[in-house]
Amino acid sequence: MARTPAALGDAALQFLTEYHLGTLTTLRTDGSPHVVAVGFTWDPDAAVVRVITNATSQKALNAERGGYGAVSQVERGRWLTLEGPARVRTDPEAVAEGVRRYTARYRPPRPNPTRVVVEITVERVMGSVLDR
Repeated sequence: MARTPAALGDAALQFLTEYHLGTLTTLRTDGSPHVVAVGFTWDPDAAVVRVITNATSQKALNAERGGYGAVSQVERGRWLTLEGPARVRTDPEAVAEGVRRYTARYRPPRPNPTRVVVEITVERVMGSVLDR
């Protein structure tokens, strides 16, 4: 059953800070899913998932058209999916924030002058780590 981001209790929030990769799903122009492994970050205050990427990547092109995006993280029997409207941010402040959060969770990314941030404003969550 899907819930809102308010369902993310302590176990889910802890899971989202651990070093795990996830998958990002966006939709191609023909409506088929494009699924790719990503590092991502969760901003609980804004209820936003951020994925830093190259401006010409397929995930950025798909998100640029609007529509929905979903990020899933799995570790053995624990899993969590965060989904909502997706968009691409190109402004320097948004990109810097994405890089800052990525660095805190993973490591500093390689320099990339064409970096953008895919942001998903999370409206629905599903998972085994939600507070019941």
